[in-house]
Amino acid sequence: MDDVTAQFLTSHQTTIHLAIALLLGAIIGLERGWDAREQKSGERIAGIRTFALVGLLGGISAVLAKEVTEWAFPVLLLSVVAMGIAAFSERLEHIRNFSITGMVGLVLTFCFGAIAVAVDPVMATAAAVITAIILDKKAEIHGWVYKLKDHELDAALKLLLISVVMLPLLPNQKMGPGGVLNPREIWWMVVMIASISFVGYFAIRVAGPRKGILFTSLFAGLSSSTALTLHFARQSEKTPQLSPQFATGILIACGTMFPRILVYCAVINRDLLPSLIWPVLTMTALLYGPAFFIWRRHSEQLHVSQPALSQNPLDLTSALVFGLLLTAILLLGEFLKSWLGDAGIYMLAASSGVADVDAITLSLTRMSNNSLAMNTAVIGIVIAAATNNLVKSGMAWSLGNRQTGLLVAGPMVLSLAAGLAVAWFQ
Repeated sequence: MDDVTAQFLTSHQTTIHLAIALLLGAIIGLERGWDAREQKSGERIAGIRTFALVGLLGGISAVLAKEVTEWAFPVLLLSVVAMGIAAFSERLEHIRNFSITGMVGLVLTFCFGAIAVAVDPVMATAAAVITAIILDKKAEIHGWVYKLKDHELDAALKLLLISVVMLPLLPNQKMGPGGVLNPREIWWMVVMIASISFVGYFAIRVAGPRKGILFTSLFAGLSSSTALTLHFARQSEKTPQLSPQFATGILIACGTMFPRILVYCAVINRDLLPSLIWPVLTMTALLYGPAFFIWRRHSEQLHVSQPALSQNPLDLTSALVFGLLLTAILLLGEFLKSWLGDAGIYMLAASSGVADVDAITLSLTRMSNNSLAMNTAVIGIVIAAATNNLVKSGMAWSLGNRQTGLLVAGPMVLSLAAGLAVAWFQ
């Protein structure tokens, strides 16, 4: 390829990128112009034409910075900022609006134009579209802010703290007896559990009870199936005529625990999936199936209250306790395996499953990466999950009325037996 041809192709590409810069400015300007469509011509500081030209100016500044002087971009950017400040200041004398969103959008448009020419037009396009969407969804975003409760904002910030701040700081190396402890891996599992609970909490919070018992119970299973079981069992004692609906909710919430187990396995040790998937799917089906059957038979009565959402969806104390629990189970599991073999693992799984199935599931899944046999890990996880569901059956039986207890206990016991049989004989 000769120099003339190369120069032509480069010039052609630059022209295309400048056109993209112009179009990106027009996209943002279209949203800004539509938002201010009730204002008369000349009253708007910047509409579709201004934003399109600012995007083009950003692209031209990138060309000049490369071909003429590196000062072209900062000088032109400061010029746009100065013109924007002058215009908004003058407008402020007549309209008392202190929002700087329009000013920020103008500066971003200039930068997107420069990125389209000098860096990556795809990146610039994606950023411009997202900016236009954010500008367009003003009412919705403000509505979310007004609906957000103090403890929910606190929980979101804490989730960011334990994930993007604390996690990278922890050492990523094996420690303790047999090298079973890795601080970063343990804390990463804490973050994963917290994130799943967080999603479940806000799914119910956003949708509310209007989505019905199926939706509520499904996502309550992500947040806390134990809390939902307690709530529905107590409610069934007060309103026995709704016992089938409460039993449906408990079965769905408890059944949601099993797909969670597959998620943990897929993230931590995918090699365990082929051995774990059939026992888990069997147990899930034997809970979801009866729940759906009961729901269909009593679908005319679905108005039940959901659990109160006053609790914090993420408490740092709970996260720390869960991390300590994971550490203790990993150490105890290694000790029992050395002392009692597989029987020790099964004893640990049964005892841990009484209180919490997540910690023992994560621990056994991680141990299967190193010293624990796959089949032993699978049976241990199934034992822990089955034990946990039996405890919830006991809650439904003791705290709820007899009908709720019977409707819950039958599928739970069947699910337990079938899951253990599949895990043992596969």
